[in-house]
Amino acid sequence: MKALSIAATGMNAQQTNLEVIANNIANVNTTGFKRARAEFSDLLYQADIQAGTPSFANQNVIPEGANIGLGVRTAAVRNVHIQGALTSTGNRFDMALTGSGWFQVEGAGGETVYTRAGAFNTNALGELVTVEGYRVSPAINIPEGSVEVIVNRSGQVFARLEDQIELQELGQLTLATFANDAGLKPMGSNLFAETEASGAAIVGVPGDPGFATIQQGYLEGSNVDPVKEITELIAAQRGYEMNSKVIQAADQMAAVVATGLR
Repeated sequence: MKALSIAATGMNAQQTNLEVIANNIANVNTTGFKRARAEFSDLLYQADIQAGTPSFANQNVIPEGANIGLGVRTAAVRNVHIQGALTSTGNRFDMALTGSGWFQVEGAGGETVYTRAGAFNTNALGELVTVEGYRVSPAINIPEGSVEVIVNRSGQVFARLEDQIELQELGQLTLATFANDAGLKPMGSNLFAETEASGAAIVGVPGDPGFATIQQGYLEGSNVDPVKEITELIAAQRGYEMNSKVIQAADQMAAVVATGLR
């Protein structure tokens, strides 16, 4: 009985959906987190009657056939890269992006990875780094004894040293954009990697057309909407229950047939 296997694919799909929603809810307060959405597609169809073939009686063409679907599968888990709300922190090294773009970070293997989480700090050498200790690229070094650090909207970094009036320019932050943000590979720790699906990184200056601006002293929050996630959680639960009911009904029908054959 195909109904058993069809309903089983539905339960597996809703289980995946539930796991994606659970991860969204778990990261509701994660800086720069982008919610994910499970996408599904139907499986192959079994054609019991082929449309367009002549009928047995008078050779008239059958206008529509009988195609029985065989269930559902997970097609993709898509990250939704929309802007999160900005929260003021007052920390001079915190930076939020307003608009499209990614901070560039030097990964553990020296490769360039990307993040929207601008919760930066300095290491023992005065280098601007992420909370995991990865260096921000291009490298920015904060001189020892800096009493003020200013990052303007276009990514220029300035510092005022002790007993100095003039600001000293330390460097220029650049951002990367992609033709397809959804194609980036999530690596954990708020980091993403470039893939063939995302396209090559396009590097530019904050504030240029198509690039975000930088807001110093702010962090971009998660774009997870708790109300939406709870609503989708209930829908996923109901979908799982309905598929389990189909399995129970198919089992009862099979039991009736088996009893009649005895």
